[in-house]
Amino acid sequence: MKINDLSPAKGARKHRKRVGRGPGSGHGKTAARGHKGQKSRSGGKIRPGFEGGQMPLHRRLPKRGFTNIFKKPVEIVNLRDLDRFSSGNTVDLHDLIDSGLVKKRDSVVKLLATGDITFPLTVKVHKVSAMAREKIERAGGKVELV
Repeated sequence: MKINDLSPAKGARKHRKRVGRGPGSGHGKTAARGHKGQKSRSGGKIRPGFEGGQMPLHRRLPKRGFTNIFKKPVEIVNLRDLDRFSSGNTVDLHDLIDSGLVKKRDSVVKLLATGDITFPLTVKVHKVSAMAREKIERAGGKVELV
């Protein structure tokens, strides 16, 4: 057996339907679209959510709440995540982005107290929880708000 003798099993590959290719094909004349109506026309399609003139579901349901377009995304950094920095360093937004702890430059960073820190570190963030500030200062570091 050679590689050019190989072929898929019988019935494994289905022929695609070729419509509009004459009466002998079985899909000639109307090209399997039926007679008349919107779906038989060229360009005739029904938009998603259209329910045949009935009031669509997305318009029947009540509107609730609102989206605050001025909301700033807050990214959380835990104390246990600061282990990757060396003792005595200053950690700011750029360091957090470089280390992969924060994704976007324009997000607000909040430091939370999950985990412990054992070495002094100066941390510059937008927000900090009281417990996180206490743990850092207990380790000999300090927190500066940006």
